[in-house]
Amino acid sequence: MWVSLALFLLGLLTALVAPRLLSRADWVEREPVVALWVWQCVVAAVLLSFALSMTFSASAAWQAVRGQVFAPAPSAVIEAYELGTTGPWSAVLAVVLAAGGVWSGAMLGREIGRARARRRQRRCELLVRAPLMPGEEPGGERLVVLEGERADAWWLAGPTPQLVITTAALRRLKGRQLDAVLAHEQGHARARHDWLLHCSAALAAGFPGVPVFTAFREEMHRLVELAADDVASRRFGRLTIALALVELNEDRGVFGPGPAPDAGLPQRVNRLLTAAPRLTAGRRLRLTAAASLVPVVPVLVAFVPALRALG
Repeated sequence: MWVSLALFLLGLLTALVAPRLLSRADWVEREPVVALWVWQCVVAAVLLSFALSMTFSASAAWQAVRGQVFAPAPSAVIEAYELGTTGPWSAVLAVVLAAGGVWSGAMLGREIGRARARRRQRRCELLVRAPLMPGEEPGGERLVVLEGERADAWWLAGPTPQLVITTAALRRLKGRQLDAVLAHEQGHARARHDWLLHCSAALAAGFPGVPVFTAFREEMHRLVELAADDVASRRFGRLTIALALVELNEDRGVFGPGPAPDAGLPQRVNRLLTAAPRLTAGRRLRLTAAASLVPVVPVLVAFVPALRALG
């Protein structure tokens, strides 16, 4: 059945071509929110292509599946898909793709479980370092200050999210820099960037040899930070958030000549200071609309025989 093979090849082609096109685009750092949406649409198109290919392959291989999938379809539509003219490859392809789908779900479940375990551990450590006062409820404060000689700040996600900041960071952050850091972390929480990171990490861990999923994970980690930087810069200015990033990470050797644990920070600061102009609203809308159409392509391919049969 050519539809199943066409969908499988479409998924492979999208997985190979789309990351290369996005890596060459000059607008990604200027519009990280749009880039996040484009990446999600690309990965959704790849997964949807494989899922539809699995469905049609299983329908061609097994009568029971065919009866469920094509139950409401007229006989002309069923004949258009040529379900009875396939060889044993249909069953093999369906089993392989189904196994990939189950494995993806298992990896996502494992990633979410690990994230929850890390969150519980960090909350327990937070209670040890900042014990509750009599009558105080856990998670009642949105801002928690810890004694510490290392400047640091992070957002602790969960049902009652909290911003944790050390006293060293408070001494370093001046003026509205603390507000900018808070806005940055709130940008992560409001956009639910943690779910993007979980999904990308699950796909990359489940299929380590697939370049599109590896690139998806790397770009999600980079783009969510750029998007949160933009949220803070729109409220408090680019210079304010850039100086806050420098103050928080200056003692970690990030801005030195040698290799750093977070090599993306200098690029983030440089991006904020250079202040490249944003795309026009019209171009942002066109990019968003074009990306939204990418997952529609495999659906259209899947329905081509049916549309032809219905005339």
